[in-house]
Amino acid sequence: MISYSIYIVDDEQTIRESVTMALEDKYEIEGFGDAESALLAIKSDPPDLVLLDIGLPQMNGIDALKHIKAQLPDILVIMITAYEDINTVISAMKKGAYDYVVKPLHMEALEVTIQNALDTIRLRKEVRNLQALHLKEHCPCFIGESNAIQDVLEFINLVAKSPDTPVLITGETGTGKELIAGAIHYNSPNFKAPFATVNCAAIPKDLLESELFGYERGAFSGAGAMGKKGLIEESANGTLFLDEVGDLSLEAQAKLLRFLELGEFYRVGGTKKHHIKTRVVSATNKNLETMMQEGLFRKDLYFRLGVIKVQVPALDERPEDIILLAKYFLQEFSQKLDIKFTGISPEAENALLMHTWTGHVRELKNIIERAVIVGKGSEVTVESLGLGESKTSDMVHSSQMEMANREFPPEGVDLDQKLQSVERFYIEEAFKMAKGNESKAARLLRINHHTFRYRRKKLMERN
Repeated sequence: MISYSIYIVDDEQTIRESVTMALEDKYEIEGFGDAESALLAIKSDPPDLVLLDIGLPQMNGIDALKHIKAQLPDILVIMITAYEDINTVISAMKKGAYDYVVKPLHMEALEVTIQNALDTIRLRKEVRNLQALHLKEHCPCFIGESNAIQDVLEFINLVAKSPDTPVLITGETGTGKELIAGAIHYNSPNFKAPFATVNCAAIPKDLLESELFGYERGAFSGAGAMGKKGLIEESANGTLFLDEVGDLSLEAQAKLLRFLELGEFYRVGGTKKHHIKTRVVSATNKNLETMMQEGLFRKDLYFRLGVIKVQVPALDERPEDIILLAKYFLQEFSQKLDIKFTGISPEAENALLMHTWTGHVRELKNIIERAVIVGKGSEVTVESLGLGESKTSDMVHSSQMEMANREFPPEGVDLDQKLQSVERFYIEEAFKMAKGNESKAARLLRINHHTFRYRRKKLMERN
């Protein structure tokens, strides 16, 4: 059940108390005698609705309304006025007030006005709840705390506000480009309209054009007797996602460009002009700029598709999210397959961190699914991951054996020199194992990335 909070801002205590008594059984009510204290509370704990008196001491209600709308434009504000001054009311409505009521307040009429406002808020909250649920259920690639993925989430929230601006998503296969396209759609104002997808690389080029634009009866051999709508028409008022857009033929590119610029197209074999409004989100793992130079991709289409661009980070670029994602997939497959797992062993976690994720989030998901199916016991182990034994464990074990076989020399040792030698060995070996990746090497040694860089630099200076 959705709950609502209401702030009543009025310098007359009797009005604050009477409104509170009338509404506190239904809503969370808090009263303020001046605009300044109310604005501070709104900033730290925003309500759903504000009842705001116009004739307040010091800062008046009109000025307070401007501050509220500048900080949090989604908050609905109902103005309270002592007399129905049409100019004041018009000024308040222009500045974003939802409605107004006139003193003396009649509680029945006030409650109707409040209910109408809250119906608007309820719809907004239901939309946000649906969108959040979709992200949680369908977009696991967004799970994580890394700056890289948080930047993508922030980008989605910004882009989604526009229902028709084209977006180009780039990134390697398996990073979740289609999921991001879906997130943009389901967080946009047109999220209830269709979300149509097509993989341009999976459809023969001579059929792709008819798949996108549709065809008329008898347009080609094998065409349906009634003709067929294309995906552009199917996604009307919604979103069309073109995956692997770099595989479009030059002819299809020209027609797509015309649609993006004019919102019009012809079905294959047709003469009737169709007008459709839909947002086009495209994705590719190819370098479109190189393709442009080679004459394989139209420059004008590239700039039209990429009005807004986003680069999806590779999983290796967000290492702090690997274990979070692994645990998410572990829970998902444990429930799906009804197999109980308590977690991932430290050795298995280390193996996941050291793995090179060429298949990105998709590969991680498949590996965890395998581990749940073949695993024994209550924890995911290195063996069940199928990644091979941890090189780190082998290195540490061999080093421990080497140290155990040594005898302490009678003349003593230079401890500082020995410690430097051991440190140099581990730092150099970790750096080799990580193939020159300082972040991976630091994780191997379980130290901070900056600490690793500092120590390695110091050791190199001592040479």
